[in-house]
Amino acid sequence: MKAKKLQHKGKEVRNGTKPSKRGILVKGSWKAVELDPTLFSEEDMGGLVCFEELTDYRLVNSAKAVAKAGTKGEKGKKKGKKRKASEVVEGETGGEEAGEGALAALGFSAPTPIQALALPPAIRDRMDILGAAETGSGKTLSFGIPMIHAILERRQAQERKSEGMPDQANLGTQVKSLYLPEEQQSDEELCMIGTDEEEGVQTGKTDKEEAEQGADEEDAEEVNEDEEQDTQEGDTVEDEDTQEGGNEEDEEDDDDDSQKLGCVKVIEDMEFDFDTAGKTEVPANQKQPLLGLILTPTRELAVQVKHHIDAVAQFTGIKTAIVVGGMAPQKQNRVLNRRPEIVIATPGRLWEMIKERHPHLLNLKQLRCLVIDEADRMVEKGHFAELENLLEMLNESQFSPERQTFVFSATLTMVHPTPARVLQKKKGKKLDQRSKLEILMEKVGIKAKPKVIDLTRKEATVETLTETRIHCDKDEKDFYLYYFLLQYPGRTMVFANSIDCIKRLNSLLTILDCTPLPLHANMHQKQRLKNLERFAERESCVLLTTDVAARGLDIPNVQHVIHYQVPRTSETYVHRSGRTARATKEGLSLLLIGPDDMMNFKKIYRMLGKDEDLPMFPIQTKCMAMIKERVNLARKIEKIEYHNSREKHHNSWFKQAAEALEVDLDDDVLLGGRKDEEDERQQQRMVKGMKKHLKHLLSQPIFKNVMKTKYPTQMGKLSLPELPLASVRTALDCVASQKHKQKKKKKQQQQQQQKQ
Repeated sequence: MKAKKLQHKGKEVRNGTKPSKRGILVKGSWKAVELDPTLFSEEDMGGLVCFEELTDYRLVNSAKAVAKAGTKGEKGKKKGKKRKASEVVEGETGGEEAGEGALAALGFSAPTPIQALALPPAIRDRMDILGAAETGSGKTLSFGIPMIHAILERRQAQERKSEGMPDQANLGTQVKSLYLPEEQQSDEELCMIGTDEEEGVQTGKTDKEEAEQGADEEDAEEVNEDEEQDTQEGDTVEDEDTQEGGNEEDEEDDDDDSQKLGCVKVIEDMEFDFDTAGKTEVPANQKQPLLGLILTPTRELAVQVKHHIDAVAQFTGIKTAIVVGGMAPQKQNRVLNRRPEIVIATPGRLWEMIKERHPHLLNLKQLRCLVIDEADRMVEKGHFAELENLLEMLNESQFSPERQTFVFSATLTMVHPTPARVLQKKKGKKLDQRSKLEILMEKVGIKAKPKVIDLTRKEATVETLTETRIHCDKDEKDFYLYYFLLQYPGRTMVFANSIDCIKRLNSLLTILDCTPLPLHANMHQKQRLKNLERFAERESCVLLTTDVAARGLDIPNVQHVIHYQVPRTSETYVHRSGRTARATKEGLSLLLIGPDDMMNFKKIYRMLGKDEDLPMFPIQTKCMAMIKERVNLARKIEKIEYHNSREKHHNSWFKQAAEALEVDLDDDVLLGGRKDEEDERQQQRMVKGMKKHLKHLLSQPIFKNVMKTKYPTQMGKLSLPELPLASVRTALDCVASQKHKQKKKKKQQQQQQQKQ
């Protein structure tokens, strides 16, 4: 088997028979197969040099490939000359048109400042991003767009790699070829199967080059047709090659020697019982790995991020899934079985699914993008224990050097001053922004040098936010809250530090006909999402919430944020206030400061570096007497109903347990003892009378409208109660006018002092 003999046989095949129509496009490299050297000592194998194996190849129709390359290769060259540098970079992903169409449909025409600074290094340079920007500045798309870009880029690279190949699930055969050094060719040459034609071997490289030039412009229908045809013809070739030499002579009319000189078919990785015992084949449509993972601190924020990602990726075909607590695990299992490219999750439920070894979450080494939203909150000690386990797994056993990490928060670079006593006793070090970011990078697992983007102001809040305060006693907070809700209707969020406080305010405002919507961690997830939707739909509504809604939620047109209880940290204050004044709109933040809140208020005031005192919110004191009468009566009703419901719940449990055990129940065990029916009726009548009186009070106006109409009366005047005027202006206008009056008053005082 020498080179001359190979050429001679090739001429005979070319002159005597038709050339084979099948061929392979070599994509990988030929690798030598290790064999026992004693095999070459036999006489029949004396002319062999080595066995080599090819595992990465593609079945092609040589004539069709040459025809396509001739027609489309020239077009590709002409178009390639006219492409600009920017088009070459952006066009490689194949999904920019879909992304731009989605952004245009959403009404986005220009990036926000954080997006303009984050997108180029994230997309072009594949850098890790640490971003800090004001609330409502568009941080979600700052990591959403690069994630979608990376997925589309990977998808197109795979399409180019697998273009024209058979279905991956049907790849059961691989080709090994014998060839001499004289016939060695490059890894990307086109070898013909079943023929020894010298001309075909020499032109294989040009066919490959021309086929590659036209491959970028082949549409999906042609690729599918080639794959189907290649699969069918590949099976035919395999059947022919596995037969004996006699059958091949009947079909091709070739000599035995010429048939021995063809490529050798070797059956590998076939599904035999002894080879695939205990293994199950994964369908081709379920081989899509998880490429993007977004971690959020709250369930509502995860739902919102999913809506934003879906809106941007609506024309790309990228699938997303949400994995949060409060929802059925079976449903989330079914969603993950669809193999979504992006998963938005809270750490607790995600870690639970990973421990259950869901197939889609087993291999996270192929993860392209990891996002930790509101990272400063999530890496706090003692808050998210599951996140520590997740990050440890991602940075050790599931580490991938190609993974890109995004860390965003509005208070990412906010540093608390270390108390002097701590510096003296424990010899602590002062924490600056750089050291805080280094600690955060260490916890998250960012090893390379990231791109740090900090667009936060010294005050940490947005410029369009108006901050005000009201100093009052603890019992007077209800009065001022009810006054504000009556005087300034609109979309208002009321924040408190505890769930019990939210429950009490919900009962109180419900009795006062304010129709509030509660939101806290003890509610069912479905009810929480329903209340958020209702709050976003109604123009004038009140949302009573804990800090579960303080971070990240983008509720449109929130006009007022009321801090019923002063937050414990400055970060929480910034995020609470950031629910209003979003996307360059104006908003109002009102602090109700009691004696117990002064310490937290001074700490926040000092931390945010406020140069001027927060202005006092203007209150019309004339109406406070009627406000107090209503609120006090509502408090009495709420207190009675609360105790009744608590006693009923407690006593009913004990009564059911006593009946089940068939024992007598002591009166001491019951709350409030055993009440007579007469006492209960009397209490019900009293509550009914109080509600009737409150209904009458609510029907009376507290604020009067401006009336200029004259009425004919006996006295010449219409006697009306002296009521304060109803505010026609908004709360922002009232605060602005008060500031203007104070400045004018100061100027007058200064002028008088100068005259004296």
